[in-house]
Amino acid sequence: MNKNSDQMSSGISRQAEFHYYELNGRLLASAAERPGLTPVTPHEAEQIFFLYDGDPAKGRGSFRAAHPGQLAAPDGLSVLDASRLPDYRLDETLSAALAAGKLTAVNCGRAGWERMLREVPLSGKKRVNILAIGDVGATLMMGLKLLGGDVISQIGICDIAPQLTARWEFEMGQVTLPWNYDAFPEVVIVPKEELFDCDVFVFVASQGIPPVGSQVADVRLAQFGANAGLVCEYSHMAREQGFKGLWAAVSDPVDPLAKVAYLNSNLDDDGNWDGLGFLPEQVQGFGLGVMNARAAYYAKRDSRFASFLTEGRVYGPHGDGLWAANSLKSYDEELSRELTELAKTANLKMRELGFKPYAAPALSSGALSLLLTLRGEWHYGSVFMDNVYMGCKNRYTPFGIETELPDAVPDALFAHLNDAADKLKMII
Repeated sequence: MNKNSDQMSSGISRQAEFHYYELNGRLLASAAERPGLTPVTPHEAEQIFFLYDGDPAKGRGSFRAAHPGQLAAPDGLSVLDASRLPDYRLDETLSAALAAGKLTAVNCGRAGWERMLREVPLSGKKRVNILAIGDVGATLMMGLKLLGGDVISQIGICDIAPQLTARWEFEMGQVTLPWNYDAFPEVVIVPKEELFDCDVFVFVASQGIPPVGSQVADVRLAQFGANAGLVCEYSHMAREQGFKGLWAAVSDPVDPLAKVAYLNSNLDDDGNWDGLGFLPEQVQGFGLGVMNARAAYYAKRDSRFASFLTEGRVYGPHGDGLWAANSLKSYDEELSRELTELAKTANLKMRELGFKPYAAPALSSGALSLLLTLRGEWHYGSVFMDNVYMGCKNRYTPFGIETELPDAVPDALFAHLNDAADKLKMII
């Protein structure tokens, strides 16, 4: 594999003298001097926040650093590949914090970045509210109820059709274990004005879904215009109410709609960027889980793809730009291309059978991925980087969102990641 010649072949290491500060009782570090902050002597701390100057709109908000090079190049796709990161030397204090998983990178180019220092991750069970209880929303809700008793205290449901929410509140209230009536989270009806009184908001609302039998080539992208309008409406509402939880984008096209939610929430009433809405990591697209599941489905049925089950990965969006790698260790371009096409078009095969392909996405991308998220476990979802929401393996930790960092991503596979990012940028 060829390494990034600009960063790696020269063998030159970036070095820096680090400065330490204290703010709101938190220990901060920076390669640049920060006038106005109180200097302190470096010392061990439960968490260290590394400040860097990133783009206020296109840059990430914060993340858990897993490699020194991610601090020097925090925003590009290289954060997904250790071999493409620059050699960036840390001092003893920062090296120890990174090794312990306690180093959080913070983009202080964003307005209000200081709020990250004050917020403490919520412990205990979470309240989850779901907007729209159609086929996908109802199936997702059932998965959360039956499997989420350990991390969910209550599931709120909201829909423009009151008979739907009345039906599901009534039916779900009758789903219980005998003699253990509090094992599952309660399902309650939530009015629109209380949608953001929760820890996780799940956007499943959708308009303009092409009917079964239609000749639309890209069913997912066909819904972008109508669904983007809905996202703008509700992300503005979330901004007005100061929502600090997780916005989970499930409606198609998942990844562009995640970016719409992020961008729109940061616009004032005149449409100007002020950065006072969602942090980028407050939004995640949940569409890659089912693509992984579809690739695994075919890998179980064709021995040529068997390596995917132990060594494979999926990257990119829920749709055009997706790439299913047969293996990170023994990558095969042609096998991966074939597996990618099978996973990407599985929804069309379901439509050929005469059915809408909603059960697998609602469960694999929706309920199961959300539960892994709430448990702080690795899952597939779209994370903000390189000015797009890029699907990858990631997890939420008390020290920030962490993306998987393989030792090396094959050049051909990394080229597909770049291609996926370019396609997403053309949409929004």
